Amino acid sequence: MVRFYADENFEAPVINKLREKGYDILTALEAGNANQGIPDEEVLAFAIQENRTVITLNYNDFKNLHKRDSNHHGIVICISTRRKEDRDDLVERIDLALRDKESLDCELIRVNRANAVL
Repeated sequence: MVRFYADENFEAPVINKLREKGYDILTALEAGNANQGIPDEEVLAFAIQENRTVITLNYNDFKNLHKRDSNHHGIVICISTRRKEDRDDLVERIDLALRDKESLDCELIRVNRANAVL
């Protein structure tokens, strides 16, 4: 199963629900990296060092990082949501997209909530 590193802006309720499904998630707070204004390049470098896939809400910056260099353990970009119903749907969509994957090496995956427009 994919091992995640959640950047500091990723939604805690979604993290908790993914953990309930068995996902291994290290948060920026747990790693001692929260509230420090760490650049996205360093967030990705930390995830690479820890053999983890970044999970983030930061679409543009991480998409661009992936385009520059896809030598990483994966990036999953999700669409932010505030409503509980949408969070539950997002968790299910993440799980469905990743359920059968052992590795996301060099991959960028975008997970939208229902009816999301980018």
